[in-house]
Amino acid sequence: MPSDKDLESVQQARNLVEAAHEAQKRLAGFDQSRIDRICEAMSVAGLAESERLGLLAHEETGYGIPADKTVKNTFAVGDVHAFFKSMRTVGIIRQTETILEIGSPRGVVAAIIPSTNPTSTALFKCLISLKSRNGVVLSPHPSAARCIGESARIMSEAAVAAGLRPGSSAA
Repeated sequence: MPSDKDLESVQQARNLVEAAHEAQKRLAGFDQSRIDRICEAMSVAGLAESERLGLLAHEETGYGIPADKTVKNTFAVGDVHAFFKSMRTVGIIRQTETILEIGSPRGVVAAIIPSTNPTSTALFKCLISLKSRNGVVLSPHPSAARCIGESARIMSEAAVAAGLRPGSSAA
């Protein structure tokens, strides 16, 4: 009996969202220092692979100039991380006499990744989702699935090496 690719795709999406939701429940309990350590490791790993991922994105999609892709990757994990690394995302964020801001994760980020900037977008979405203690599911453009998957793998492995339990992130 032939399989129904549409139904398989819907079930795969459901499975990924469920896994990301379970991961997010665990992430919600992480303290600020643990989140920051994991984000730092992800940034370092992404920076180390920026050039290779830029070349991979260009080779797979045919879009852009590899050196420009590298710059975008570097920005996505280096500059963005530098901007928010001291930003609080856990507990009380800001308190005035009339306002109390509390960092609270929202759940699962559904990240649609384009073929035009596949690696930088994937790196960025993984990093900001974890910083905010949210799960993430990447939906890769079919013409860039390999380089997006490789970007997600790099970020996931870095996060696990920094103390995120395997299976705590869905990519």
